[in-house]
Amino acid sequence: MGKKASEALDINYDQLADYLHYNHSVYMKVDNKVYYLTDVNYEAWRAQDTSIRNSKNHFVDCSDLVPTVDEFLTLPFIHGKTIKDVFDHASFYASSKTEKMA
Repeated sequence: MGKKASEALDINYDQLADYLHYNHSVYMKVDNKVYYLTDVNYEAWRAQDTSIRNSKNHFVDCSDLVPTVDEFLTLPFIHGKTIKDVFDHASFYASSKTEKMA
C-alpha cells in the first residue's frame, strides 16, 4: 500500500487500464469515499476501502478479487456501480511507494 499523492492525475477512462497495468495501484475518490485500487501479487485485482483497517492496519477489501483489469473495471462495488459508471465524478491519485530507511 502506497501513500496517496496530493495532486489528482490527469487521466481519462481509456487510459486507466494501462495506468493500472504499469503502476499496479491508484487511489480513487468518489464523493467523500476513497478507494485503493490495486493488484494482489500480480495475480488478481481488488478495491479496498481506505476508511476501514484490519488488525494488520491494512485497508479492507470491498470488491471481489478478479484476474484481469478489464474484469475489475466492470465490477459493481461502488453502491452497485462500476468504475466506468462513476469515472466522470471521480478523482484519481497516484500511489507513491515510500522507501524505508535502514
